[in-house]
Amino acid sequence: HSTPGLRRSLKRLDITALAIAAVISFDTVGQIATGGGEAATWTAAIAVLFLVPYALLFAETGAAFPQEGGPYVWVKLALGRSAAALTTLFYWVTNPIWLGGSLVFLAAETWDGFVFPLGSGTFADYTFKLLFVWIAILTAVVSLRRGKWITTIGAAVKVLALAVFTLTALFYGFAHGFRGLDDAHFTPTTAGFLALVPILLFAYVGFEAPNAAGEEMHDPQRDVPAALGRSATVAACCYLLPVLALLAVVPAKYVTGIGGFMEGARHVFGIYGAAAGPLLTLTAVAFVFALLTQGSAWMIVSDRMQAMAAADGGSFSRSLGAFHPRLGTPVRTNLLSGVVATVFMLAAMQLADGDAGAVFAVVLTVAVTTLLLSYLVIVPSLVLLRLRRPEVPRPYQVPFGNRGFMTCAALVYAWILVGSWCALFPGTLESLVGLDYDFPAIWGVSRTTFETFTLGTVAVLLAVGALGVRVARREREVHAE
Repeated sequence: HSTPGLRRSLKRLDITALAIAAVISFDTVGQIATGGGEAATWTAAIAVLFLVPYALLFAETGAAFPQEGGPYVWVKLALGRSAAALTTLFYWVTNPIWLGGSLVFLAAETWDGFVFPLGSGTFADYTFKLLFVWIAILTAVVSLRRGKWITTIGAAVKVLALAVFTLTALFYGFAHGFRGLDDAHFTPTTAGFLALVPILLFAYVGFEAPNAAGEEMHDPQRDVPAALGRSATVAACCYLLPVLALLAVVPAKYVTGIGGFMEGARHVFGIYGAAAGPLLTLTAVAFVFALLTQGSAWMIVSDRMQAMAAADGGSFSRSLGAFHPRLGTPVRTNLLSGVVATVFMLAAMQLADGDAGAVFAVVLTVAVTTLLLSYLVIVPSLVLLRLRRPEVPRPYQVPFGNRGFMTCAALVYAWILVGSWCALFPGTLESLVGLDYDFPAIWGVSRTTFETFTLGTVAVLLAVGALGVRVARREREVHAE
């Protein structure tokens, strides 16, 4: 059944741009590069062994089941409404928390350092952060016909900024020598692998996101597989090339996670002489804009999934899932996302110092992990749909039929399992293979504190999800009487 109030406004280019805007994270380029030379090796390896099978799986399923809500609908068809509602909550909650806890801080730090001083905890700082969060939410509230242009421009700015950075790094290397390569070790190690897997998987997931707006696409059967192929290729290049460029010319000690990309840009833009300052400011503005559109791209898609779960009677009240008759967007869910993001942002501002800051970093890590955890249910659902619904036409198919599909699913699932485990229980696999892992030095808290917060956060989410399912069931029973 189709959802009232939706207009078909997404063409192939829009779907590709939405996927690029959602998937390519500026905030992870610097984080990946901290892994040194082997980060490039693992980025390439995971692109081949995870990204390719992942894109194939979702291209086939997205074209075969193009209903609004995407993954919510797939899990519901395979495992029932309650499982779908819980999975969707895990998928959705990542995004407002990430917007309010991570993206907004990186944006403010960049603006403060390169564009205009905001200070820390000042009126300007709060104003900037609140504006950032709510502009991202508003771009999800406006109709998709207009909102898609914001994400499309964001995708273009992102690819352009990364291309300019990579080329500048090359020029810089030719002028000053590729000194970073002397101490970059490209040989992969187990320790490097375990440290990088959760970040790389988080960087690469999300190509199914545009399917949340399945009924707003002109021709999902033909456009989804083509758009996925293009956006996956662009994403792999946009991670690998800047990381390589960053490592080749920037000495290892300058590559830091949070400021990675902009610090690297500051270093290589020196070759532009007097123009370096204005160019760097321009790049910083582009960087902040790209972070904003990344937030809004995820809000556009994950809010639709959560709204469909509510509208379908799966989670909390159906009224939460109402789509605005004129805008065709789930305004109530959008506003809920804005509130969650704001609460997280304000909490982070209060807790940013000392031990509280370390605890907040832990909670943020878990919030990001919830996206990976949702795939532990989504991927088996795709397999069940393949086996149980052979009659559904599949305009695009994974090569080698059932065997190809199952191989891709097994590979993707294995990666997600390892990534989720490394994120929830860091250091455990390291000790299994005899590697040193100094937990307090890395996380700033003891393992007990860490596990209390991580497993506690997951337990709270499961409790909220279970409550949502019960409320929805009561509402359905009342309507049925």
